Amino acid sequence: MRIALPAAIDARLFAARDPAARVTDLGGETMGTRWSVRAILPAGVPADAVRHAIVARLDGIVAQMSHWSPTSQLSAFNRAPAGRWTILPPDFAHVVAEGLRIAAITDGAFDPAIGRLVDLWGFGPVPVAGPPDDTAIAAARAVSGWRRLAYTPGDRRLRQPGGLSLDLSGIAKGFAVDAIAELLGTLGIVHALVEIGGELVGRGFRPDGQPWWVDCETPPGLSLVPLRLALHGLAVATSGDYRRGAHTLDPRTGRAIQTGVVAASVIHATALAADAWATALTVLGPDAAIPLATDHAIAARIVTVIDCETREHLSPALAAMLAD
Repeated sequence: MRIALPAAIDARLFAARDPAARVTDLGGETMGTRWSVRAILPAGVPADAVRHAIVARLDGIVAQMSHWSPTSQLSAFNRAPAGRWTILPPDFAHVVAEGLRIAAITDGAFDPAIGRLVDLWGFGPVPVAGPPDDTAIAAARAVSGWRRLAYTPGDRRLRQPGGLSLDLSGIAKGFAVDAIAELLGTLGIVHALVEIGGELVGRGFRPDGQPWWVDCETPPGLSLVPLRLALHGLAVATSGDYRRGAHTLDPRTGRAIQTGVVAASVIHATALAADAWATALTVLGPDAAIPLATDHAIAARIVTVIDCETREHLSPALAAMLAD
């Protein structure tokens, strides 16, 4: 067992914890998966009220950014005519701005504007009969890509260039995890573990003073030394095709990835960034991903299976987190 630790702990939160406190478990469904919260609720904060607030927050995010809901604000943008500017609500605007920033850093390995390609391959809400041909892929790529978007952060306006379809599946779930953690903070809940579909954020401590321990996801059937993470003020996200089958597209080619990556995990201050970076590193493959992660101090683990050989690649930032 290997242990990855944060660079620092919040001594104030540690000292203020109640060793006799009880951990409350909440959960439900959202975004085609499940959400869960493990939290220490302050006196006078009922679990039902917390659950109601979480569900309302998640429903609001889905109403803005779902690629699967025809009534979402994202779907309305995707249907907009060429040249129309849309004023985005703050959450939507934040996700778009961060998505465009990470797209630029990764040279499009992460791209929030490949909805046409996602739908073409049948990874969206409408099933398809089979893989698309070269002509269809070329046509979808011609109207896709983050470089076609114009966004003005001062007034949160996003321009539809014509035919472009946003798909925020690789970043919105991470944002939602962060949003729930922030929501809990506004309710006075400072010790919590939040998860949506395998993306997690840990805040504060358990009652016994331990951090929120989670194991880094490893695809089934692979023999790797387990990696346990102390999620204290940190988030982790994992991208991989072992859960839902091959569904990761390379935005630069419009086709399934050929990098041999079966799982890429990123530990970061926010689940939003961890989510997007995990997708980008999966697309890039270890030869390009590890140098990029090194340059940007991204803590990452990449697992590849090539010619039946399993290899694990750790970025320097993650290696530095490992306890001696």
